[in-house]
Amino acid sequence: MEIDFIYILSQVFTILMYALLAWTYFLKDKRKIVIVSALSLVANIIAYVLLGAWTGLAMCIVAMLRNFYILWEEKRYGKREKLEKRDYIFLAVVYLGIILATIPTYEGFLSLLSVFATSVYTYSIWQKSTRVYKFCGIPVGILWIAYNAYVKSAFGVILEAILLIASIIGYVAEIKPAKATTRS
Repeated sequence: MEIDFIYILSQVFTILMYALLAWTYFLKDKRKIVIVSALSLVANIIAYVLLGAWTGLAMCIVAMLRNFYILWEEKRYGKREKLEKRDYIFLAVVYLGIILATIPTYEGFLSLLSVFATSVYTYSIWQKSTRVYKFCGIPVGILWIAYNAYVKSAFGVILEAILLIASIIGYVAEIKPAKATTRS
């Protein structure tokens, strides 16, 4: 790994991406989570282009399309508490997109870590529950730490570890009031 201007620039965009993504674990509104997550993906796409991390880049593009659909769907149909048939179709289409985007960018088993992370994150954001989103942030964080180590993104590893801590704190904060209510 050569530390040159391109690498440093990739790490600047990595820092921006993680700052935005960490913010999502403290938001309570799903729409705001999706919007801030989309902004973080733009920074992540730029970082992965600079690093030459093509499978990660492909997963970011799929995730961006997924997030735009979620925003459009919520605007068109409003917030819903229950999943409907179109939600399951959407999930299947996104997973198909993940598979199709992986085929031309596959760089070995370790490149699949980004695929697994994107798949779990897609499931978490597809849910109507922010609690599920925050819980799934834990395995997603572990997978992204491993992928960032694979693509040699130093700040990706460091900041993903911090984000993993933020997701754990966000999840604990989410379940703590629920546990207090059930004890009363």
